[in-house]
Amino acid sequence: MNGGAAMNGGAATSSSAPLNSDQDYLIRQATQDDLEALVRYEIEIAVVSFADEAITDPALHRKRVAGALGKPGEITLVAAARQEPEVPLGWAWLSARTNSLTGDRYGNFRSLAVSDVADRSLIAELLMAAVLAAADENGMTQLTGKVHAGNLGMRSLYRKFGFTATHITMERKADS
Repeated sequence: MNGGAAMNGGAATSSSAPLNSDQDYLIRQATQDDLEALVRYEIEIAVVSFADEAITDPALHRKRVAGALGKPGEITLVAAARQEPEVPLGWAWLSARTNSLTGDRYGNFRSLAVSDVADRSLIAELLMAAVLAAADENGMTQLTGKVHAGNLGMRSLYRKFGFTATHITMERKADS
């Protein structure tokens, strides 16, 4: 998978009713204890982004995510309800990069996914705001992210936070 973002479906769920307040949620660093939930999010992102061509091997995603957790230059955040801080309701991953021509630091959005819960949009916005704050703290001058053309929820979230479309990837499959 080349990175991406999803807001379709959910990888982890909470049985609680909607809390409807940003004070009801917390954003924290992702840890190894979150790994299995994060792997499920990554598989979901792959399916949303690549459909039948998605790579859904949990071992592959486990290795990728485990390698990023706690690594310098990787911003890996989890959203959770304050009453259940150990249960991830969403996750975001941004990798720091350096432009080889200008030397500017930028962030490459790898993942943003939220469980299919009542406060899904609020949680996504809290995660995005936290990622942007962390990127600013880390001196990133630009953020980039890919999103599947059909993922309207993530496209809307990107736009809400000031992202603009700058490149379009075109594909053509060879006839078999």
